Parts: sequence; C-alpha cells; structure tokens
Amino acid sequence: MSSKYLLIASSEPYTGKSATILGIAHQLQKRNIKLGYGKPIGTCFNSCDTLRDEQDLQFITQTLNLSPSQVKSPLLLLNEKTILEYVGKENNYEDQLLEYCESIEADLILLEGAGNLTQGNLFNLSAEEIAQKIDASVLLVVKYEPLLIIDQILAAKKSLGNRLLGVLINSIPHEQLDVLENTIKPFFKSQNIDILGMLPTDRLLQSVSVRELVSQLKAKVLCREDRLDLMVESLTVGAMNVNSALEYFRQRQNMAVVTGSDRTDLQLAALESSTNCLILTGHTPPQQLILARAEDLEIPILTVDFDTLTSVEIIDNAFGRVRLHETIKVECVQNLIEEHFNIDLLLEKLALVN
Repeated sequence: MSSKYLLIASSEPYTGKSATILGIAHQLQKRNIKLGYGKPIGTCFNSCDTLRDEQDLQFITQTLNLSPSQVKSPLLLLNEKTILEYVGKENNYEDQLLEYCESIEADLILLEGAGNLTQGNLFNLSAEEIAQKIDASVLLVVKYEPLLIIDQILAAKKSLGNRLLGVLINSIPHEQLDVLENTIKPFFKSQNIDILGMLPTDRLLQSVSVRELVSQLKAKVLCREDRLDLMVESLTVGAMNVNSALEYFRQRQNMAVVTGSDRTDLQLAALESSTNCLILTGHTPPQQLILARAEDLEIPILTVDFDTLTSVEIIDNAFGRVRLHETIKVECVQNLIEEHFNIDLLLEKLALVN
C-alpha cells in the first residue's frame, strides 16, 4: 500500500501545528497506524533558529518513537540567504518534494506546514502546491480569534478546495465553546467544512519554562539552577510600592516577577507569593537574604542585562510562542486532543478505517 499524506497547515504562525501533530499522532499510534513525519519547509530566520529546527525534529522523533526511516529533516530552510539566492532562478522543487516524501517509510505521513498557507510560494512549495503535488489531504489549525477565524477558514477552503479535510480550532476561551458548537460549527458544515476539533484554552500550554526564559533573556542564573523546569503562567512587573505589590501578587499564579535589583522589598514580597521565577534588572547584586530565601523556597533568581521594558517585551513574546519541548505540555495536549478532537472522523476521511 502506498503512503497517505496529511499536511498540517495554518493561516498564520504559532497556531499550534506541532502540538496538534503530537496530539493526533498519539491517537493514531494507539490504533497501530505506522506514522512518518516531515517538514518540507523549515522556517528559520537566523542562525540560532536552524539549531532550533533540528531540536524540534529531534523532540518529535523521540516523543513519537520514530525510526530514522520514518522521519525527514526539512527539504528547504527558508531564510533570507535562501530567498535571495533563489530569486530569478528556475529551480524546480517538484521532483525533490516527491523524492523527499517517498523516502519516508510509513502508512500515514504527517507533514508540518510552514508559517502560513502562502509561505513557500517562491519555491512552488505553498501549502496548496505541496498538497497538489503529493496528493495530500490538509488539516488546518487556526487559533481562535473571533474577528478572524471565519474569514481565515473560508479563505483556506477557497484555496485548498476538497483537499481541506477539516479544521482544528485552538485556544478557545471556555465561555466561547457553546457559541462555536451551536453557531460557528453548523455554519461551516453548511459550507462543506468539517470542524474536527475545538480545543479550549489551557494555561499550561500558554506557559513558558524558566529554562526557556533563561535562553530568551540570555540570563544568568543566580540560584536554584535545578528548578528551571518550573512553568511560568503570567508576568508581573514589580515597580509599585510594596503594599500595592503584595495585593497584586496575591491575585496571580505561577508568576515571573521582573523588578529592579535594588528593590529588596519587592523581591521579598514576590518570593512570598506564587512566584516561580524572579528576574532582576540593573547591575546591583541582590542581598544575601534574598538569595537565601529563594534557595529555601526553591525559586530561581535570574539577572539580565536588558532594561525592564525590553525584558518584559521578550517575556511577553515568549508566552504561547515557545517550542513544545516539555513533557508535561505534551501530556496536556494529548489529553486535549483525546477529549476534543474527532479522531474517528479523521480516519474515516483518510480512508484508514479498518
């Protein structure tokens, strides 16, 4: 039997394609379907991202327990150098794409799409072109945005036609689930578009590990380097008076608190709250009593060279945009897919039902 292909695509970056792949793959493997994985276009925009693409591939390979014959590195790394070298040339990636896909040994090959449906157009490797060339079905992953998702999904249907197998809507606020189920889903059904999954927002999936913050901020760890796997769900800036800060801190959970290295009062207040990471700006070393208290409470303290505003921007960008490299997040997304995704309908549409 020749392999079947399912392209997991999105209309914009950071919608949860990798998480979707890990979630549905877990369900498919429980049904003894031999899976393969590939990512024709690696979207890296600077040198360090090339390493991250390799880390992503390695993580997916290990998590799904795939052999070397079941997985393939990107055919093309989409960066500024690649684009500038290609402009004006007539290289054809069609044959390379076919060889790339045919070299993966599996019954069903899950292909991860680029950042959006049009990325790769220059190389004739947009989502639509890939799907046509290898006769793939497409699962569209969109992040819930009430003013955008209907148009995004209709535009994808217009572009992909009958190759659009269905849609997974991600990060839905719990209070919006009924509206989607009773109004939006039937509307799409009338447009011949199946909503295969509706995943509610999950704080854990939007969180970021302290280890990731260390990487993003190029931070120095002053204590509890053994606790960098703690997950941060919210960000708080400690710049107010200590009484206001205490009241504010008590309303938050699993925080990262950014404050000046000279604000000992706020640092102590943060350590006595639901803080999973204390991030100090400025070049004054923290007092010994702060380090000792953080050691006792097992809370990492980081120091950064950035100012507070820059640090906050970097951390803000990290939430919901980090790679899915924590086992706890994988288990979370697998549970969400099991509960909120119609895997049986997916198998039926792929003609993989026994």
